Amino acid sequence: MKKIVKFGGSSLASADQFQKVGEIIRSDETRRYVVPSAPGKRFNSDTKVTDMLYACYAIAEEGKKFDDELKAIKGRYDEIISGLGLNLSLDEEFKTIKKNFKEKAGRDYAASRGEYLNGIVMANYLGYEFIDSAQYIFFKEDGTFDGDKTYPLLREKLDNTERAVIPGFYGAYADGRVKTFSRGGSDVTGSIVAAAIKADLYENWTDVSGCLVADPRIIHNPEPIKVVTYKELRELAYMGASVLHEDAIFPVRKEGIPINIKNTNKPEDEGTMIVESTCRQSDYTITGIAGKKGFVAINIEKDMMNSEIGFGRKVLEAFEKHDISFEHMPSGIDTMTIFVHQPEFEGKEQLVLADIHRSAHPDTIDIESDLALIAVVGRGMKAAKGTAGRIFSALAHARVNVKMIDQGSSELNIIIGVKNDDFERAIKAIYTIFVDTQL
Repeated sequence: MKKIVKFGGSSLASADQFQKVGEIIRSDETRRYVVPSAPGKRFNSDTKVTDMLYACYAIAEEGKKFDDELKAIKGRYDEIISGLGLNLSLDEEFKTIKKNFKEKAGRDYAASRGEYLNGIVMANYLGYEFIDSAQYIFFKEDGTFDGDKTYPLLREKLDNTERAVIPGFYGAYADGRVKTFSRGGSDVTGSIVAAAIKADLYENWTDVSGCLVADPRIIHNPEPIKVVTYKELRELAYMGASVLHEDAIFPVRKEGIPINIKNTNKPEDEGTMIVESTCRQSDYTITGIAGKKGFVAINIEKDMMNSEIGFGRKVLEAFEKHDISFEHMPSGIDTMTIFVHQPEFEGKEQLVLADIHRSAHPDTIDIESDLALIAVVGRGMKAAKGTAGRIFSALAHARVNVKMIDQGSSELNIIIGVKNDDFERAIKAIYTIFVDTQL
């Protein structure tokens, strides 16, 4: 059995955290390949090493001296090395980093050094082989991940390596220039490594015991989600749930590899299993609730809209022309509503409206701003009768006015639009009806 284990920045912020990670890895001999993040915050007011590297490189780009900033970064690693009692020096590594910063090697190179250096420390601590991700994880020239090149090379290397540390977050272009994934991209690296060796399980260790039914900043001590499907998690992640980088799902989903979200500080907790499909029923009708504020609805009316061929295309082309993506598009016989992100739309609203008038000739256009979208997600909703009715009832009882409701044909999720001011109250009402009371 082969497990990939990825540890987030909070799990590796200090020597004490490193020791917890070491105990977790050594407690299970199938945890053979480790993907570390850069050191995160040791306390609330602390700074993540990645952010320190970005700031340091920004100074270097301006041609100013950055010795003190680089020394502070080195101090973070020296503190971990000393705390672990390792016979390891990163002096030469930092000389190389200083040289490359002066030569302006790029922001991606700068940010990647956090994981790179932590990978060296982790490999030394565990006695595992260190594998530089820049030599085995590749990007195409357009900046997208190159799986055709990565997987064969990485698979061959790991097939001949019993135990290894592969830093997260970065890879390289064909010419060797370092390229990073978006923030949180160590999750993606772990997923790629798991897919490359067709692992039995991908364990993603963080500072929470898996996914929760709702945002703990809104719901006090929300219930955990024991099992969630890739599709459900994708819906929740898209609407703001952020336990796992959303791009981390794709490589393992293709291979049918489950992901287990675990808590480094509470390794005995079951965590959340993320799977392709399952016969296990959710504890509740819904699996989770997530949402975002800051949307605007553009309501378009035109008599006989439904019989006018190409009307929807003409409307959407106005948004496309101005690089605005739409989120949802509920419609009626003579009405169509487009939901878009308000910050994207505000500066271009009159241009978009003018284009809609010119191309689609609507009778009226009305705009409603300061809206929030809430996704109620769950594979159990398909078999449950009256789910939408229960949502409406809960929101009415909480005196929340529903601006929009949209349900896909898969019956996996229901999207609800409310005013920004009603957002938290709406989530609390939905959580109460489905989880607290289970009516």
